[in-house]
Amino acid sequence: MPANHNNISAITIVTGASRGLGAAFVGQLLQPGHALLGISRGDNPALQARADAAGAALTQWRADLADPQPVAARLAAWLAGFDGTRVASVTLINNAGVVGLPATLDRVPAATLALTMRAGLEAPLLLTAAFLAATGHWTGQRRVLNISSGLGRRAMAGSAAYCAAKAGMDHFSRAVTLEQASLPNGARIVSMAPGVIDTDMQAELRGADAAVFPERERFAAFQAQGLLVSADDCARALLARLARADFGSEPVADIREG
Repeated sequence: MPANHNNISAITIVTGASRGLGAAFVGQLLQPGHALLGISRGDNPALQARADAAGAALTQWRADLADPQPVAARLAAWLAGFDGTRVASVTLINNAGVVGLPATLDRVPAATLALTMRAGLEAPLLLTAAFLAATGHWTGQRRVLNISSGLGRRAMAGSAAYCAAKAGMDHFSRAVTLEQASLPNGARIVSMAPGVIDTDMQAELRGADAAVFPERERFAAFQAQGLLVSADDCARALLARLARADFGSEPVADIREG
């Protein structure tokens, strides 16, 4: 908890914040008056140094989202330390996810399947529930951005668990939209496909065994043809969408579709 939390006007929580798209989100939000909480398996000393230099309140938690229940409880307690009448906006960005082993379902170890589902679906669900409960009486804007994938809407051989996790993320976002619509200050939630980003996940897919991951060459072509978007550019586009007045009008969306 930042020592000057009474002077905070905006709060953003980002999962998977230590690298890739998550680190890009945090880096672009570092400014005085904005409290940032990054939740990842590791921390990012360079981001912390940038935050300290900018006078921004960045807190980093090391947490394993394969065991999300204690993380959700800790998030609720952290949010309880703020005065919700003073905060103009509070946002949860569920960015963390695990692609798992790119292989046909019968070849993926059970532990890997469980990790993919827990980190990719159970964790966002529990964190969103904790976020909504903790901020339900707050007066400022309440927003949830779920980082989904086109694979939640188009099945791909060799990635059944990841596809299932993202499809579940899309659908629980639809359900929460219906629940929040009738509340006086209901949260706005969007499950957003971010496009094809140049991250470690893409590298994992390009390096998979083609014998068990039939679409490996498709992902190799993304890089070869220069179709990958940088994490910084993607984060910039997503944050601009998050700030729009019509955010939440469609609970499932794609950043490439306006």
